[in-house]
Amino acid sequence: MSVFLHTSRVEATTETPGVPLIIAHGLLGQSRNFGTLARGFAEKRNVISIDMRNHGDSPWHEVMDYDAMAEDLAAVIEIHGAEHAHVLGHSMGGKAAMRLALRRPELLASLVVADIAPVAYDHEYNKEINAMQTLGLEAISRRSQADQILRAVIPQASMRAFLLQNLSIKDGSARWKPNLDVLAESMEAITGWLPPPAGARYDGPTLFVKGADSTYVLTQHESTISELFPAVEYTSIAGAGHWLHAERPKPFFEKIDAFLDKTGH
Repeated sequence: MSVFLHTSRVEATTETPGVPLIIAHGLLGQSRNFGTLARGFAEKRNVISIDMRNHGDSPWHEVMDYDAMAEDLAAVIEIHGAEHAHVLGHSMGGKAAMRLALRRPELLASLVVADIAPVAYDHEYNKEINAMQTLGLEAISRRSQADQILRAVIPQASMRAFLLQNLSIKDGSARWKPNLDVLAESMEAITGWLPPPAGARYDGPTLFVKGADSTYVLTQHESTISELFPAVEYTSIAGAGHWLHAERPKPFFEKIDAFLDKTGH
């Protein structure tokens, strides 16, 4: 069953907009992570950035798997009155977008997958989620306090800044926006990948964008990708790791914008 996701919509600045673009973020991300990029894409089309279930301002739900997330994405396209849409997903959002393409291919004008493959990974984010769960929110009234406490467990300043975007502090009261308990319980499903039904594939235009310094999309994944997405193209962004849209936003935007133009929609 789908949930009614929170969306951030940027209206196209052109009088003749193309097919809309849906943007789905990764684990512990939010729609706001793509704000600047969304405004860039909106020069040619309406852009709808979403908060995935159990993230941002979207509802919490005990089910956190890719079939459910794909249903959420389908509902966004239908609620916004689009016959079909370009769908861009990063990491967890990329897996949800792939699942949607395989389940409801008629809803997609194209698929863009950012630095993730349709495979199971052995990495996890339990350390980060556990650090967030045990932060002691009752004693937090400023983000800087939380940053200082997290530093002992998460030494990378960029990772702490990313996680702390999820901390809401209002009237001196702090809370985490993501449903950390469900995310922790669902980590195997989030990092995993269940094979789709036999014969499932998406024949539409597909772009896999990977960070040149990332190990998430490897040569050995390409045969699996090609079976599911036979029209696939690949591109790589130099100097970027897994968070390629944040590390190298300009080439990330340019490569995807050119791909969307090439689809003719």
